[in-house]
Amino acid sequence: MLPVSWVLHLALRIRHLLFDWRILPSQSFAEPVICVGNLSLGGTGKTPHIEYLVRLLHHNYRLAILSRGYGRKTKGFLLADNHMPYQEIGDEPRQYITKFTDVTIAVDEDRGHGILKLLNSENKPQIFLLDDAFQHRRVRAGLNILLTDYHNLFPKDYLFPTGRLRDISYAAKRAHAIVVTKTPKIFSPFIKKRLTDIIKPRSGQKLYFSYLKYGSLLPVSDNQKIAIPRNISTILMFCGIANPYPFEEHLRDKCNELIVKLFPDHHAFSERDINYILREYDNVLGRNKILVTTEKDAKRLIDSPYFSAFENLPLFYVPVEVRFHEDSSKGFDQFILEYVKKNTGNS
Repeated sequence: MLPVSWVLHLALRIRHLLFDWRILPSQSFAEPVICVGNLSLGGTGKTPHIEYLVRLLHHNYRLAILSRGYGRKTKGFLLADNHMPYQEIGDEPRQYITKFTDVTIAVDEDRGHGILKLLNSENKPQIFLLDDAFQHRRVRAGLNILLTDYHNLFPKDYLFPTGRLRDISYAAKRAHAIVVTKTPKIFSPFIKKRLTDIIKPRSGQKLYFSYLKYGSLLPVSDNQKIAIPRNISTILMFCGIANPYPFEEHLRDKCNELIVKLFPDHHAFSERDINYILREYDNVLGRNKILVTTEKDAKRLIDSPYFSAFENLPLFYVPVEVRFHEDSSKGFDQFILEYVKKNTGNS
């Protein structure tokens, strides 16, 4: 498949040059616009990093998260509310809207159009967070944050279909900050130097390192009355995310046996899928067994017309948050806050 990747590489390089030379138009805005994205086909942790930015900023600023709403069945601009299922707004916005009631959540394939709609709203946001918009060059973000997975760094990957990159490494030059995500929690100076040597940040580019902090098991349904067994013998894990490896490793320490059932990223669980999961669960021997999925998958399951099949079963999800390593944490927070203060006039 390498020749296909070469053709795609050429097409993407020409596209980027047309934007760089201002032949193709792009919009910029006076308000702070922070873009979080990647060069790969997913799995770098964009959602928890957006949530990290929300927790950092939402107490002092009016925020808006703008997403294209991947996988939704609607088109155009939509202002999300808590009553909309993921089929209307996508699973990431569905997750955001249930967590952050004081943040404006919207979806639009055209990010520039979406920003203009929000700027014309009655309570217009002060800061815009663009979810997965690094390739959306029709908006010129004030701050581009590029994520790359510790287990699959973009300089060592190849363009699709040979590898998992959806954009060329050349595009990384537009990033103001690069974050290596999903690093080990124990992080030595040796690992930091090795990663820095591989990524080779350009002059002026910041490089930070984050890891995932998993929370306690929580019931997917608020009506669930089955408690978590004291000693879990078996976990049947199922999910539809791009990179389930860190999630698997986390759950292995929580049980004697882990059974993994994987689905495509952003998978909409059908009745057939759910029946398959339930059959596999019934085939597990022993009493102290549970079903576990990710927070993002839980949002899709709740909105599924077949969710009632899990009634009276121990179905849980694991919330996850981003943490930055100690030498990165203060630096990253300060980097974000300085940009925001400079561009909002707040001191």
